[in-house]
Amino acid sequence: MVNHGIPKELLERVKKVCSECYKQEREEKFKNSTPVKLLNEIIEKKSGNKLENEDWEDVFTLLDDNDRTSETPGFKETMAEYRAELKKLGVKVMEVMDENLGLPKGSIKKVFDGEEGSAFFGTKVSHYPPCPNPELVNGLRAHTDAGGVILLFQDDKVGGLQILK
Repeated sequence: MVNHGIPKELLERVKKVCSECYKQEREEKFKNSTPVKLLNEIIEKKSGNKLENEDWEDVFTLLDDNDRTSETPGFKETMAEYRAELKKLGVKVMEVMDENLGLPKGSIKKVFDGEEGSAFFGTKVSHYPPCPNPELVNGLRAHTDAGGVILLFQDDKVGGLQILK
């Protein structure tokens, strides 16, 4: 999506703080994660198997009421600003969907919000560390993202996103 209104400078800050957060706070933990342990077992046993049912990914989710602390300078403030922009963009996308479906403006948002207020809004932050044996790992399993409106901010350095029609 282009011309979405989220400032490029903010997107650059998001990439920077997420990368720094991984390096400073999460990288060592990932080295002891289930996918790494399972891959090491496969290598040690020389079984010829592949890591099939685990995603080679470090991930966490930010929520509105998230009091997640981070040692990374500027992380919390940058991500709060980014999430506010994503919410606005999500509403705009739903309004365009309303228009294209011939619905009154705000119809889709109203359905998502329901009677209890506003819809669930989470921001998933994923990092895909280099794998020492990529031939033994599929990366991520085939999956669909659950949700009504999914906005993906893909890193421009790591390719591989595949979309089925």
